[in-house]
Amino acid sequence: MAKRPSGNRELVMTYDAYPEMQIDSETSYTAVITTNHGSMDFELLPAEAPLAVNSFVFLANDGYFDGQVSHRMIPGFMVQTGDPTGTGFGGPGYSFTIERPKRPYVRGSLAMANSGRPDTNGSQFFIVFADLTARGSLGPDYSIFGQMTEGETTLAMIESVPVGENRTGDSAEVSVPHQPISIKSVTIREG
Repeated sequence: MAKRPSGNRELVMTYDAYPEMQIDSETSYTAVITTNHGSMDFELLPAEAPLAVNSFVFLANDGYFDGQVSHRMIPGFMVQTGDPTGTGFGGPGYSFTIERPKRPYVRGSLAMANSGRPDTNGSQFFIVFADLTARGSLGPDYSIFGQMTEGETTLAMIESVPVGENRTGDSAEVSVPHQPISIKSVTIREG
């Protein structure tokens, strides 16, 4: 699979197509997301969301997420990242099917962000701060592909970052971090 620079930034890479399946749904995978606030470990869920896990593992192993910032954070809801442009509009150059979640959105859920249209999963993902399923504040339109197993202190530090208003289109949302929330690396461990 070829990757190519996108736009004017040499570091923003896109890919020609969704990667070939490289994961095994019977194997356990852990993602260690190291941020400027500390590390978090996530058990990935290949049996529940194989397309999302495969894409995430592929991109992580290629260093795609390294150095990316979180462009959106809403305390009590979630923090979103995975966009190499840092704008909320970037992605890997491919998209794939949304896999309906087989579990509730709870604190530490790792889920794919999408545009709200079918088949628009890409590279953007979010980490949930609260039990969103019980509150009814998030419908089953976002593939859950992991669950945090370690890193509560880090997640709490991220959630405490002050945010300000984000004006996009006709709406305003208080979601722009006033301090950087960035990914240093994502490491995938098998077994």
